[in-house]
Amino acid sequence: MLSEQSAATVRATLPVVGAAIGEITERFYAGMFAARPELLRDLFNRGNQAAGTQRQALAGSIAAFATHLVARPDERPDAMLSRIAHKHASLGVTAEQYEIVHEHLFAAIVDVLGEAVTPEVAAAWDEVYWLMANALIAIEKRLYEEQGGSEWREWEVVERVEETTDVATFRLRPADGRPAPGFRAGQYVSVQVELADGARQIRQYSLSAAPGSPVRQFSVKRVHGEAGPDGEVSNHLHAHVAAGDRLRLSAPYGDLVLTDLAPDAPLLLASAGIGVTPMVAMLGQLADQGHEGQVLVVHGDRSPAEHALRADHEAYAGKLADASVHFWYEDGAEAAHRTGLVDLTGVEVPRGTRAYLCGPLPFMRAVRTRLIERGVAPADIHYEVFGPDLWLAQAA
Repeated sequence: MLSEQSAATVRATLPVVGAAIGEITERFYAGMFAARPELLRDLFNRGNQAAGTQRQALAGSIAAFATHLVARPDERPDAMLSRIAHKHASLGVTAEQYEIVHEHLFAAIVDVLGEAVTPEVAAAWDEVYWLMANALIAIEKRLYEEQGGSEWREWEVVERVEETTDVATFRLRPADGRPAPGFRAGQYVSVQVELADGARQIRQYSLSAAPGSPVRQFSVKRVHGEAGPDGEVSNHLHAHVAAGDRLRLSAPYGDLVLTDLAPDAPLLLASAGIGVTPMVAMLGQLADQGHEGQVLVVHGDRSPAEHALRADHEAYAGKLADASVHFWYEDGAEAAHRTGLVDLTGVEVPRGTRAYLCGPLPFMRAVRTRLIERGVAPADIHYEVFGPDLWLAQAA
């Protein structure tokens, strides 16, 4: 994939670029939004920009991609690219926008590194960028074709359910009366809302009903500002959207899905907090399919009262032929469950288990580490990150 000449140059300059990538991405976003403010208003997540997490995620993905190309120049990191492409497709990203990113990213590289960016260095990193960009464009083109385009559709809210103090479930049907496109358990949709200042902000929410449901269902946790600002879209949905209102939704996307499962395959579905949403949909699918293999259902939360979709979580697990439920609560755990953080020490994990994880990054890292210690193959551990994928950023 990467030419020999460029591979040598990237290998030699990767430490310098890697050390400066945080400053490069900061200047990149500042320059791009100054030139194209509509991108921040209507495409990029303003909360993630304010918190700096999107910059960290971009820096991590560039560094990880370049490192992979240098180490294995004939291979492409498809798992990383697929996750990014699904997020891009749910936002409606176009091929033309990669030209805009290229322009401002390379201006930032030159601005930060100055004379170190010789024509040879610029050409090598240009090759890295377009290898990554063209791979993403190709995957996103295929995803759009599978969905019949990148059309946003209006959906009518038919029911709103208060799951917990801070989690509401919205059930919707197409406002135009046309059939709803199918989806796979574990996928998400983008929801676009117009805020008070006229911005059209977009967020992704996992579908929390099993495939085949007559309605789209997603559950939204109200985001209270801790490390960053309050969630603009989550708070808007909680404060202003009820039955009878309309929302603009994308087609379903996401690659955390149950694929190529044998009827008796052992599975582990582990979640924490609002990460429960794709797991409930997966359990619903497994129950509908009559899955016969052992299924370990693992979840951690602050308390039973804050465990969103708990009734569905338990009910779907109860319909399976061989499922065991393991819930941990920091406070208020009943006798049947455990107090504290999720700890798999006493949970027997069958050989050949395929694991699916969703929740805060420290939770997923801890579960993944313990599963690998138990003999689960890293290739059989799949995860979904809500928001920018900082797993790559922290690993880079």
